[in-house]
Amino acid sequence: MSDKGRIVIKLGGGLITKKNKIKTLNKYAINKVCESIKILIEENYKIIIVHGAGSYGHILSKEMRISEGVRQEIYEKQIKAIKQIRENMRELNDEVIDSLERVNIDSMGFPPSIWAKNTGKKFTGDIEIFNKNIGEIIPICYGDVVQRDDEKEFGILSGDDLMYRLSIEIPEVNYTIFLLGDVDGVMDQPPENLDAKLVSLWKKNDFIRTSHNSEIDVTGGMDLKLIRASEIAKKVDNVWFINGNYPERIIQLIRTGSTIGTKINP
Repeated sequence: MSDKGRIVIKLGGGLITKKNKIKTLNKYAINKVCESIKILIEENYKIIIVHGAGSYGHILSKEMRISEGVRQEIYEKQIKAIKQIRENMRELNDEVIDSLERVNIDSMGFPPSIWAKNTGKKFTGDIEIFNKNIGEIIPICYGDVVQRDDEKEFGILSGDDLMYRLSIEIPEVNYTIFLLGDVDGVMDQPPENLDAKLVSLWKKNDFIRTSHNSEIDVTGGMDLKLIRASEIAKKVDNVWFINGNYPERIIQLIRTGSTIGTKINP
């Protein structure tokens, strides 16, 4: 059977970790997603995975103000924290690799701190590594602390900016899917409100009230995801936000054309 193109999947930090408890994994959720990824590969899709940082990155990053760049008064602590965050992120990446191995899928992590520089969607670095077919190996990357070329010295490259570049620059991407941790898709108001409803189709100027947990999240939360997703949707026909606790919905989407979730229009 011929290749059906690519799916770029983001495993949200709030799906694969417990976001408010430092370095607390949700292995069950990761394993479930990997089982669905195996089915996608069996149906001849190529996969690229990006994952969030969750409690492996955000809490320490927030505490040490890493996204602001150099703060002279805590510089030495920041340098120590960066080393720790990068180690934590590789550990989290290894957990994803292990879960894929459980279902006999080979994958390889590409830490952005090694190949990328600068932050935001105009970061520099050779994303062609995600296009090379190294056998059947799935390439994985994640939000990470990277070097910057300016006086800030370092900053956080968000997984959502990685999603944007991989989706629009790597050829044959047919689906870009953001897997969320606790909601079915984009809600019309913060999900903690009991009367919040799922928005099944969202386009750039649609108003919704998001709750951005700036206590923990250092990369822009849902707002940044929506901006990047609408930019991706200009090139990729199927950009979706789906509840990652029900990864079978990805299978339903590619087989039937729809599922429970939010389709993003440009």
